[in-house]
Amino acid sequence: MSEEFTRILLIFISTVLVNNFILVRFLGICPFLGVSRHVETAFSMGLATTFVMTMTGAATWLINTYILEMFNLPFLQYVSFIIVIASLVQFVEMFIKKTSPVLYKALGIYLPLITTNCAILGLALLIPLNGYNFIESIVFGLSAGVGFTLAIVLMAGLRETLEFADVPEALKGVPITLIIAGIMAMAFMGFSGMISI
Repeated sequence: MSEEFTRILLIFISTVLVNNFILVRFLGICPFLGVSRHVETAFSMGLATTFVMTMTGAATWLINTYILEMFNLPFLQYVSFIIVIASLVQFVEMFIKKTSPVLYKALGIYLPLITTNCAILGLALLIPLNGYNFIESIVFGLSAGVGFTLAIVLMAGLRETLEFADVPEALKGVPITLIIAGIMAMAFMGFSGMISI
């Protein structure tokens, strides 16, 4: 196995499990709690977010490398990255609205909120900080999306199961959801000794 392939594999595993954006970095909590009531909706939201994160990884690396660094404009990172993210989300929103109006309605306000999802902006800012090359940036974006999808689908599965559980009245709704999120975060901490890149 080549050194480059090994590094890419480490980035993927590390980002999905060890440094999961939701459960370890605590980024993207709003859609995590808001869209995780049903597995199907959560999975669709995860796919949309994964697409945006992968494209963001590629686009922000290109913008940062060939525009911001070349013309010594690093102070424009936030603005330029937000514009890229907003454009990608608009594309995804139009695509979902055209191909699946039911899914578009199910995702509701959370679909346009991908634009302000701190996980995506965090991804864009971590790419230059970690010094990833173009391929590594795409893999980082893809794996961040896969980790996001994994976390949100796991939460949705647990919340669907909880509908049939005998949960005390005081814990129903948001309290039990936050308790589960905390337990999931502790479970993902078990991966922390595995790899970190």
